[in-house]
Amino acid sequence: MCTALVVGNMIGSGVFLLPASLAAFGGISIIGWLVSAGGAVCLALVFARLGAIIPRVGGPYAYAREGFGDFVGFWVAWSYWISVMATNAALAVAFVGYSTVFWPALGASPALAAMAGLGTLWTLTAVNAYGVRQAGQVQLVTTILKLLPLAAIGTFGFLSFRVEHFQPFNPTGGSPFTAVTTTVTLTLWAFLGLESGTIPAGDVRDPARTIPRATLLGTTLAAIIYIICTTSVMGIIAPADLTASTAPFADAAGSIWGPWGRRIIGAGAAISCLGALNGWILVGGQVPRAAAMDGLLPARFKRLGSRGSPVFGLVFTSVIATVLISMNYTKELVATFTFLIVLATLATLVPYVFASMTGLIFALRDGKTLPDSRRAIGRAVISIVAFGFSLWAIAGAGQNAVYWGFMLLVAGIPVYVAMRWRGGGQPVE
Repeated sequence: MCTALVVGNMIGSGVFLLPASLAAFGGISIIGWLVSAGGAVCLALVFARLGAIIPRVGGPYAYAREGFGDFVGFWVAWSYWISVMATNAALAVAFVGYSTVFWPALGASPALAAMAGLGTLWTLTAVNAYGVRQAGQVQLVTTILKLLPLAAIGTFGFLSFRVEHFQPFNPTGGSPFTAVTTTVTLTLWAFLGLESGTIPAGDVRDPARTIPRATLLGTTLAAIIYIICTTSVMGIIAPADLTASTAPFADAAGSIWGPWGRRIIGAGAAISCLGALNGWILVGGQVPRAAAMDGLLPARFKRLGSRGSPVFGLVFTSVIATVLISMNYTKELVATFTFLIVLATLATLVPYVFASMTGLIFALRDGKTLPDSRRAIGRAVISIVAFGFSLWAIAGAGQNAVYWGFMLLVAGIPVYVAMRWRGGGQPVE
């Protein structure tokens, strides 16, 4: 189930909708995928190491607090929490996008699409409130089902592959470096969730062993699937048509197998979005719970329901996701999705930056204690590469996204001050 949480949270809407977002960048976006995959593996190695030595609830938050103290820990929890809210909103939008295969009216009516997205969001919130194990079982089933359409397109899709769809290689007209940087930020969205196995550490059996294995295995599998399937879809559908598609995988299947293929693949993609949304809703309750357990958020976030779920945190997170969906329902589905994934990616990169540096801190400590310093040096290099990759991806988000992301982060400081004031002005131990 832990591996399913990692794979399920990563393989959600990203691989199924990103071909449309990347169509304007052409073949050079494949380089972006490869760079993202390399950076994601480095981050997975960092999280695998931290998950083994700090097997606590909260994942990135717990690591940042261990390495840098209360304030940075709070800031990381706040940032990661924002990313989860935006991710849940984006996944609900993506589910609606693939539902247009069966209900075309959703694509024509923004209000109807918003209502469908909100209904899906709150149904899965209720499932998670019912119990963590029940949510894990849903995640396992949906992860298995979502791999079927990916396998179909990733294999048979190359029979209809057209190389000319990748020409020119860089249709943006700008520098290749700028194009790759932008596509790295977009494609990194698909790798968000590689740390998911570290979040519910308190509910994982033998976390010091299970979490690292699940993190590395899940990230590697997702990277291979992403690159193969995205290349296949871009080779099937012409760039102009792909840019306007709200269901790229379903449209690719339709061009190969006709209407019945479009419906089958569309159903698989919709299930994938549901599975990812289910997993991220689970994470959305665990992150504020971890911060509340350390006194950095109000105590009600750490209270568990009768079945062991942090109900208040789940509901609060879904309320904010509801606001995000409602604020953007007037936009087209792809435009709304793109805005939300950039916001979610940026908010997640801050925890990645601090987690990478926490990994470096422990690597430097290991260099003083381990008899074989080469292992410590290797861990230090991986942490530095993960940090550099995260910083580069932040730059690729663009000035507008960085501006709003920074404003959201700063908005959390009064919350930290309020919690310190309630604790008598002393750091929370």
